[in-house]
Amino acid sequence: MKIMKNDEAVSPVIGVILMVAITVILAAVIAAFVFGLAGTTSTTKNVGVTAGLNGSGYASITWQGGTDLGKIVSWEGKLENGTRVVGNIDVNQKPSVGQVNTTEIGISGHRLIITAKFEDGSSQVIFDKQF
Repeated sequence: MKIMKNDEAVSPVIGVILMVAITVILAAVIAAFVFGLAGTTSTTKNVGVTAGLNGSGYASITWQGGTDLGKIVSWEGKLENGTRVVGNIDVNQKPSVGQVNTTEIGISGHRLIITAKFEDGSSQVIFDKQF
């Protein structure tokens, strides 16, 4: 009695299935970029800011540095209800490392949010803390 094995077709079938799968995945990725489905990504700015309360309930905002600190055009601090606590700075007076700004009103018990606008037109929240 002679037993015959016919395993010759297994390897080519698996190879064809894998190549078709890779082609479909590659086509989907290329189509996503061509038709703009991948979207655009924005970079996060790197700015270090700290704030602490003084004895009167006012906050002292200290600019610590960061690679994008010199690219700030303007910034403003607001409370959670939209009340401004510090004014915008002039374009020619960009914040520098170690500079300290003090809020114009007491913020004890409130949330301070500092937003900066950068030279490239983007804006970003750079500080957000509940006092």
